[in-house]
Amino acid sequence: MLELPPLSLYIHYPWCVKKCPYCDFNSHEGEDRDGYISALLADLDTDLSYVQGRSIHSIFIGGGTPSLMTEQDLSQLFNGLKSRLVFDNNIEITLETNPGTFEIDKFKAFKEIGINRLSIGVQSFNNQNLQALGRIHNAYEAGKACTQAAKIFDNFNIDLMYGLQGQSIDECLADLQQAVDLNPTHISFYQLTIEPNTLFSKFPPKLPADDDIWTMGEVGVKLLESHGFNRYEVSAFGKKPSRHNLNYWEFGDYIGIGAGAHGKITLAKDSSMIRTLKSKAPKDYIQNRKKTTEHIENLAFEFMLNALRLKNGFDSVLFLSRTGQSMDDITNQIQQATTAGLLKAQADKIIPTKKGYDFLNDLQSYFL
Repeated sequence: MLELPPLSLYIHYPWCVKKCPYCDFNSHEGEDRDGYISALLADLDTDLSYVQGRSIHSIFIGGGTPSLMTEQDLSQLFNGLKSRLVFDNNIEITLETNPGTFEIDKFKAFKEIGINRLSIGVQSFNNQNLQALGRIHNAYEAGKACTQAAKIFDNFNIDLMYGLQGQSIDECLADLQQAVDLNPTHISFYQLTIEPNTLFSKFPPKLPADDDIWTMGEVGVKLLESHGFNRYEVSAFGKKPSRHNLNYWEFGDYIGIGAGAHGKITLAKDSSMIRTLKSKAPKDYIQNRKKTTEHIENLAFEFMLNALRLKNGFDSVLFLSRTGQSMDDITNQIQQATTAGLLKAQADKIIPTKKGYDFLNDLQSYFL
C-alpha cells in the first residue's frame, strides 16, 4: 500500500555573485530581488494542500547563493514558514553558502533565526583549481569560512570536487585531508561533470585522464572512510548523515518553492504521485509563480533512480510503502541484475554490489 512518506521542503534562491562556468543550476547574477520572499510564501500557500497533515522533516535552502539573503529576508521567510507549517522537533534546516560571502555576525544571526546546518561550497582548497573553476573565493577564505562555521554550527557540510583541470591525485587527496582536518560532520565528494548549456560545455577544460579520475574517486573514498566519514550515498560521506539527503534518496516527499524549484509529492486520496516545477526565470516567478505538474508513471524505476544510490540499499518494506508495489513485481529485474553481479540480496534487503555502485547507470537501467 502506498503510504505518505516524510515531507521535506526545498527553497530555491536563484541569485549568486558570479555564475561558475560548470554550474547548470538555476542561478543568476544581479537582477532585482524585491518581492522574492513574499513570492516564496505565496508559492507555498498554493502548495499547502500537499502537506496532508504532516510535519516538516527537513528544510534545504539552495541556489544560487542563498547566504546572500539579508537577516531581514531570512527572518521574514521563517516567520512565514512557521505560521504555515509544523516543524519536527529535530528538524534539520540547511543553508548553502559560498566561502566568498561568509560573514560571521550574519551567520550567528542566521542560526538564531533557525538555520542549524550549513553546506559550504568549497570545491577545492587549491588556489589554481579554484581559479580554473571560476570561484570567487581563495584557499585561505575557504579554510577560514569552515573554521568560523565550526564555531557557530555543530553540523556542517563541505562540498569538494575532483577530476578538475590540471588536478593530480595527490592534490585531490590534499583537498580531502584539509577538509577532514576542519572537522565537519559531512563531506560531499563528487566528480566534476561537464553539463550542457554551461560555459565549460562551450569551452571544455582539459581534464585529467579517465584512469586518474577513477583513481581519485577510489582513493578519496578510502581516505574519507578511514577518518570515520561513512559513505551512505554515492557522493555523500557523513559522521552525521543529512536527514534531507536521506529523505530524498529514500523516495520521500518534498515541496519545492522558488524559481525553478522541483517538488515530488505523494497524493494519498488517489494513491498517485506527482512532480511539480515552478517558473524558472526569477522575474517571471515573482510576478506569476506558474506551476506545472506531471504524474509519475513508472514508480519502480523512479524509486530505483533514488534508492540504488544508497550504499546500504533498501528493504521490501520501504519499496512497498513508497511505491505501493510488491517486490514480486520486479523479481525478474532483480534476478537479472543479480546475475550480472550488480546487486545482492541479503535477507529482505537489496544492496548494490561494488560493481553495481561503480556502474550505477547500468544497474538502474534494468528497472526501466
